[in-house]
Amino acid sequence: MLSPNMLNAEIIAIGSEMLTPFRVDTNSLWLTERLNAMGIDVKLKTIVGDDEARLEEAIRDALRRSEIIISTGGLGPTEDDITRKIFARALKRQLVLNDAILEKIRRRFARRGMQMPEINARQALVINGAKVLENNNGTAPGMLVQEGKCTVVMLPGPPREMMPMFDVSVGPALKQRAADLLIVRRKLSIFGLTESRTDELAAPIYTKYRNPSTTILFKDGQIELHLTARARSENEAGKLLDELAGQLDEALGEYIFSRRDETLEQVVGELFRLNGYSLATAESCTGGLLAGRITDVPGSSDYFLEGVVTYSNEAKMRILGVPKQMIEEYGAVSEQVATAMATGVRQLADSTFGIGVTGIAGPEGGSADKPVGLVYIALADDTQATARRYLFPGDRQFIRMLSVNAALDMLRRRIK
Repeated sequence: MLSPNMLNAEIIAIGSEMLTPFRVDTNSLWLTERLNAMGIDVKLKTIVGDDEARLEEAIRDALRRSEIIISTGGLGPTEDDITRKIFARALKRQLVLNDAILEKIRRRFARRGMQMPEINARQALVINGAKVLENNNGTAPGMLVQEGKCTVVMLPGPPREMMPMFDVSVGPALKQRAADLLIVRRKLSIFGLTESRTDELAAPIYTKYRNPSTTILFKDGQIELHLTARARSENEAGKLLDELAGQLDEALGEYIFSRRDETLEQVVGELFRLNGYSLATAESCTGGLLAGRITDVPGSSDYFLEGVVTYSNEAKMRILGVPKQMIEEYGAVSEQVATAMATGVRQLADSTFGIGVTGIAGPEGGSADKPVGLVYIALADDTQATARRYLFPGDRQFIRMLSVNAALDMLRRRIK
């Protein structure tokens, strides 16, 4: 059971620019990591534009439900920097001009041979009763206000200002409030099951536990089970995670490809390295994406010899030795051609394994017999060659991504 003393927090990212496609709120991710490390659970993240009514509503809601509120952004000198004004209004406190801060801002401009614009004086306005958080990397100071049981923290938006301010001035203060708990996470990575089928197998197990808690995420054509334990030590959290993960292991078995936050290509690369195997790839519909994923792993030159993209039928015949008659009889997208591609590239590279991928990624080129999403993947060694038929959903890029995942998973299962 979770400790009743565990603090909860929410983050409010302020700025209309973060509601456009051109900016991403990375501050919240960084803050969540820091807060979790000191045993504080982030329950909610909100992005609010430069709208006074919406921001005040968000702040008042946060004050009712959260023990810690951290805002980022909106502490600059311009008209759209409304954070200090709206927090003061929501907290029912006055803004007071801090002469020491004002003088510091003036000196900062003077050191650069500039006169401070009068609008920068707004940055010296401080909420009555707030602790001023010094900014050694910019002009906007932060503030920390204790409002009843709620700790309110206002930080500048630029990460180079926000991060050191949090670590130096905010983190130690929050640590004093936090329970003596740690938040420890573990991820189980899965391929070959749908999200619904994964939950069907896993839910009867993880729903028995409040601690650790479990969430399911679909990402890049794979499923992730995120397990989160709260405990007073790493060792205690590890035991809680081991118990739940062990049961999930039994239920999901070989569909789990990593328990250590590794990618498929990292897992495959380690298996090749441990066994002293080598690999060559022949790709058609994936256009080199498989070779790219494999060589994303540092040290892949230890086992990856070469990759060819044989997009045309002529290239399949000329480079890989796929018989013309085979293509005419079965088509370029077929089990037979995929197998010939895998065998051909293995012989060409003199590698332990060869893998061939051919398919129809769309959006055009499909038929009733061979629809868009049809992919054949074959794996060959010196004794046998096997192929598998897939019918992947989605658009062109998603089909190509799933094809690469399936090829890597085929390699993993062959040599694990």
